[in-house]
Amino acid sequence: MNKRKLLLRNCKRHSLLLLLQIFLFCYVYSCTSPKPPLPTSNSNSIESSSTLKADMAAPSPTHQLNPLITPYKMGRFNLSHRVVLAPLTRERSYNNVPQPHAVLYYSQRSSNGGLLIAEATGVSDTAQGFPDTPGIWTKEQVEAWKPIVDAVHAKGGIFFLQIWHVGRVSNTGYQPNGQQPISSTDKAVASSEYTPPRRLRTDEIPHVVNDFRIAARNAMEAGFDGVEIHGAHGFLLDQFMKDQVNDRTDKYGGSLENRCRFSLEVVEAIVNEIGADRVGIRLSPFIDYFQSGDSNPLQLGLYMANALNRYNLAYLHVVAPRMGSMGGKLESPQGMVSMRKAFNGTFIAVGGYDREEGMKAIAENRADLVAYGRLFLSNPDLPRRFALNAPLNNYDRKTFYKGHPDPLVGYIDYPFLDEEWNGVAS
Repeated sequence: MNKRKLLLRNCKRHSLLLLLQIFLFCYVYSCTSPKPPLPTSNSNSIESSSTLKADMAAPSPTHQLNPLITPYKMGRFNLSHRVVLAPLTRERSYNNVPQPHAVLYYSQRSSNGGLLIAEATGVSDTAQGFPDTPGIWTKEQVEAWKPIVDAVHAKGGIFFLQIWHVGRVSNTGYQPNGQQPISSTDKAVASSEYTPPRRLRTDEIPHVVNDFRIAARNAMEAGFDGVEIHGAHGFLLDQFMKDQVNDRTDKYGGSLENRCRFSLEVVEAIVNEIGADRVGIRLSPFIDYFQSGDSNPLQLGLYMANALNRYNLAYLHVVAPRMGSMGGKLESPQGMVSMRKAFNGTFIAVGGYDREEGMKAIAENRADLVAYGRLFLSNPDLPRRFALNAPLNNYDRKTFYKGHPDPLVGYIDYPFLDEEWNGVAS
């Protein structure tokens, strides 16, 4: 079969599968049972977990040397490999409600014993700052997540939901009644895209903590296995932790302990609500996205790693800075290594890793798991490709956040590796 015919066949399969998923999604909501039918398992457009399992059961010599494709026990969860789907904002959840096409998107990237972290999801109507991002604060949103979670579980996947509040990285257009965004400060991000925020009063902060707690409870109702608290990338929790943003003089500002207080209160509230072994947190002390730098990022990172130890969380997920390269390879900063040593539980590293760098991070005990974003976005069967050392699809930046009249382009149409792939790149 020539390449043109094969491409047409795959496109037809994707279209038929999408129509089937949308039909099943609508059918599920018209019935009393919350469980959707299992996704088709014998199609190239949805990689079957049995295929990945078979690849791992009979490893090639290259495979045997790949620490990414080894089992790992993360608390109550038994993982079959160490390749994690990083949370990826895709801006395809219209009116802040997850859509039927997400059933296929997440199912495609699921594998038996694989950990997936869903895209950043708002905890309240004040949490939004980007178009068409999902939420978890209404009944409609909770119900919309259920068939997506069911599809991941049908493939044997483990599914955490990242919950966030953007804080000052917003504008009045995203806020209820056109109000100002909230933050630790009244200093704006230096961009006309964002509205100057309103500094939260001390007595308002417990209400925001409670929004996170309720969001975690709602995630459990939707069927998720756990939640990841988004404490990174210059969003609300980060705006409290970083001293280049936080200029408060109350008990949530000033000292390192005070600046971390809000984040730890969020952690404690969620742990008390759903259990520590279902809670992870993402931090980026070395990153200054949205002008959220800190004068001593290592000190901040170590303080949080040590403070989190008392909760016995499912994991700590840390974003590595983009370092100077040697031969095009990512160099892991000493700060990441220090945080890994300080934290007693599962440590997930993320930040531009490729296959070889991920293997090295696991082999050198610099991480327990490695999260992949762009590579997983463009290679829905990434664990299998890593297991076989197969070639990877290139990603298209223009479709990360829609960017095409058809929102499914660059979302569910990346091709899978042929199940009969023989190790020879075509």
